[in-house]
Amino acid sequence: MRRIAISCTLAVGLIVAVILFLSGCSGKSGSSMNSSVPATVNMTVSDPATCSGPRGPFSHIYVTITDVQINASPSAGDNDPGWIDLTPKLQQNPQQVDLLGQANDQCFLAMLGSTTDLQPGSYQQIRIVLASNSTAVQGNRCGGNANCVVVSSNPNAPQPLLLSSESQTGLKIPSGQIAGGQFVVAAGQTQDLDIDFNACASIVTEGNGQFRLKPVLHAGEVTLTSSSINGTLVDSVSAQPVAGGNTVVALERKDNSGVDRVIMETVTDSSGAFVFCPVAAGSYEVVAVAINGAGTAYAATVITAVQPGNALGTVPLVAQVGTNKSPASITGQVTTTTGSAATGADISLSALQAISVNNSTLLVTIPLAAQSASTASLTTAAAANCPAKTDCAGYTLSVPAINPSVGTFSTSGSQKPAAPASGPVNYTVDARAVVPGGGGTLDCNPPELQTNSTSTNTNLTVTPATTVSAATLAFSGCQ
Repeated sequence: MRRIAISCTLAVGLIVAVILFLSGCSGKSGSSMNSSVPATVNMTVSDPATCSGPRGPFSHIYVTITDVQINASPSAGDNDPGWIDLTPKLQQNPQQVDLLGQANDQCFLAMLGSTTDLQPGSYQQIRIVLASNSTAVQGNRCGGNANCVVVSSNPNAPQPLLLSSESQTGLKIPSGQIAGGQFVVAAGQTQDLDIDFNACASIVTEGNGQFRLKPVLHAGEVTLTSSSINGTLVDSVSAQPVAGGNTVVALERKDNSGVDRVIMETVTDSSGAFVFCPVAAGSYEVVAVAINGAGTAYAATVITAVQPGNALGTVPLVAQVGTNKSPASITGQVTTTTGSAATGADISLSALQAISVNNSTLLVTIPLAAQSASTASLTTAAAANCPAKTDCAGYTLSVPAINPSVGTFSTSGSQKPAAPASGPVNYTVDARAVVPGGGGTLDCNPPELQTNSTSTNTNLTVTPATTVSAATLAFSGCQ
């Protein structure tokens, strides 16, 4: 995990799949909330590295930050007078940050270096303002642009990172993407607010080869010590790290729709070790998937009821067995329409599998190890194979052809999840639509669709090394 820290009386962090976390704000008394004594907040920025080279496509993702603001209202518009500037000095001296850079020993990418007193209260929106690409940046590593990506295969040619409204109105982090739904500060307290920028989930490759920012952000209150979750992934038979290939680990949390959404994602090092930090208070699932250098797929291992400060120790991954150990492929099409005309949208796709937790069913997001990501991104556009009055896009998700291995967190120093269940291996494909260039604004009505059936209306069941076609996800009411 790589993070950016902003040091201020209320400190602010940054993004890229972008995720935000807040620390230590619960349990404050009403009297302290009403005090006029300002609070002190330390702001941090973090980012996962699943898309980092050499296994991922990017060696650097640079963004230039000019401001971070906060608002008490969950519905405040862009011009609402309640926005509070947390980093006023950045506007005169914007800071360029590499979201795939080397984090310090506290998990953060950078300190943005400002101080602001914040009045006690409950805050339910955050926004990060990025510089337009024409902004002059001291020590610019993007050539003539303020924001850029560096592709691993061409490290000497930074490519512009296109923005939409982010440079004018800011990247929004609504209450639904803030841990606990709000950031609460008490009088005289010093608290730590982290914004996690899931950069790898936030880069859209356009059809013309250009790169565009589609921000994925979360925020939450953290502590700068003892707030990590770590462990080591090993092959369940050899007890050694998965050899070659790729291993992706996701930190997930259930949303209001009953789906475990990815809050952070990372990859293991050569020893199989991984770490998430800093992590906001709460209960999480750790979901790990791998494919080794020989192309053998591993079942998702899901450890439930994990909390900040937990050390998982060794976590076994179960490989597919049989004559063919390759992953399966789910293909499909997404279409978007206003209802009467074709229109485009940015789509985030997830492969979900059902597990049982406390006698209830939870759909967990299965990371896409073969694609070095937890979710997939695409943009619908006009094409010859689109249904009438729609834009469309096709997709392929490479997934394990084996059911998950599930266990509850154990303090024993190693995890012992149950063996994968036998029987059909079923998936659900989940799609969420946002406005292209809209800074993460949800699009279409409804903005989320799911299918657990094939194009022939049978269960979406997969087998090794085969391809199954999912029913079309047809969005309507899009902008």
